Amino acid sequence: MTGPAAIVMPKLGLTMTEGLLASWRVGPGDTVATGDVLFVIETEKIATEIEAQHPGRIGDILVAEGETVPVGAALATWADGEDAAPPIHAAATAGPHAATTVAPTPPATRPAESPRRDAGMRIVATPLARRVARQNGIALDRLSGSGPHGRIKLKDVEAALAAPEAIPATALSPGRNAGSQRRPATPIELVVARRLSQAKQTIPHFYVLAESDITRLLAMREELNAAGSPQRLSITHFIMAAVGRALVALPQINAVWDEGDIVTLGGSDVGMAVDSPRGLMVPVLRDAGAKHLDAVAHGCVDIVGKARDGRLTTADCDGGAISVSNIGMYGASHLVSIINPGQSAILGVAATKPVFRPDAQGQPVLRQELGLVLSCDHRVIDGVRAAQFLDLVVKTLEHPLPLLRQPTPQGSPT
Repeated sequence: MTGPAAIVMPKLGLTMTEGLLASWRVGPGDTVATGDVLFVIETEKIATEIEAQHPGRIGDILVAEGETVPVGAALATWADGEDAAPPIHAAATAGPHAATTVAPTPPATRPAESPRRDAGMRIVATPLARRVARQNGIALDRLSGSGPHGRIKLKDVEAALAAPEAIPATALSPGRNAGSQRRPATPIELVVARRLSQAKQTIPHFYVLAESDITRLLAMREELNAAGSPQRLSITHFIMAAVGRALVALPQINAVWDEGDIVTLGGSDVGMAVDSPRGLMVPVLRDAGAKHLDAVAHGCVDIVGKARDGRLTTADCDGGAISVSNIGMYGASHLVSIINPGQSAILGVAATKPVFRPDAQGQPVLRQELGLVLSCDHRVIDGVRAAQFLDLVVKTLEHPLPLLRQPTPQGSPT
């Protein structure tokens, strides 16, 4: 053996070219068993735990938490004496950090307080510095790093511990309830925070609002479910189908911004925001616009089940130019959503509300209306196209019968 074998950034999915190392679960010298989580990586839409398939001992850590590296790049080494690098594989998704118990340490002090970093600023620190700071209750955002580009090193944490007054990780600002608690964000929460903050800062959002009269849809749904539909239908299933059909009819919406290029996507994939035990996930329903309603419903149930059971893979969350986020079950009148990174639109769906509308004779009639808000990336979509798209969705929901039939492929004779 010429030297320690490397642990590398794995390739998760055909389109993955790089990954962000969100957190290390091991450190230099740690002995790992088969199935132990080595580290967590994140791509555009998901965090993934990487497990060891064989036992071994960790050598040097080469890449710090928070760094983005290409697929195949060395992240760490296995200690000398290992015959080969134990292969690694990805778990379904990243779960929450395991709880650890540490012995209480005497409160330390330090003479001067470093300014707190801006809330949106990424903290760059070595894995060992993070571990020691976490174990001793030191807030990294209050330290000044001595490494390149302000990276916090172990000696910076040790200096804070030895100083007269160390800053506790749970320091409370004046007026905050003394019972407040602090916990580290889980990998999924870190993904959501980073990606949505980035999206809000870099994507020029604009919004189009509409109301859809879904009285007919609700009656049809009730009748189909009572008749024993293959998959019990929800309003979300109708919306996913309607959005897919609208993408097929108006392919200009099925496009994304990519470093100065506008890329029109094939198919009619639609993302679906899911509140899972691991946080917000956005799996993608493939070719929603090419499916009849029952097939859309079956696909939605499948991806929601995967999200809630922790079985999503990176491939399940790749692609699509638009997503649907439905909070109607909580009674909100409208939902203005942030566009998911890598996409160009998201449809926020709110609660159904009863309203009186005049009929042909001018008499008030009770109807059920659904509030819709389409958030768009103005680099890709203009106001006219956004309004046309939302109008297509509204009309499909108001006249949902065609959703029961398999759609005719574009360009095919009718």
